[in-house]
Amino acid sequence: QLQASGGGLVQAGGSLRLSCAASGRTFSPYVMSWFRQAPGKEREFVATITSSGGSTNYADSVKGRFTIARDNAKSTMYLQMNSLKPEDTAVYYCAARRVTSIEYNYWGQGTLVTVSS
Repeated sequence: QLQASGGGLVQAGGSLRLSCAASGRTFSPYVMSWFRQAPGKEREFVATITSSGGSTNYADSVKGRFTIARDNAKSTMYLQMNSLKPEDTAVYYCAARRVTSIEYNYWGQGTLVTVSS
């Protein structure tokens, strides 16, 4: 199971840190990612981190503002979001997939981020 938390209401230019806690299985073998879905739009990729945490990748829209990280000892992934913009408003989902899989096997329930202008 994945449990996302940390969402809320913030003014443009502000910061939030999302967390995604995993339970029920070993966390470290999984590639972890964040996705988001804005109202009326399709879900989109935000950021991903490899199982060891040694490599990350970001959507162009968040590059330089968001930072993904993980703590395998705590079975938790994070998304530090800085310089937030109104267009970052969305429900943010964490997801996990096995290294050998191209599809995501597990999804969190989502946490709402609202950025006011």
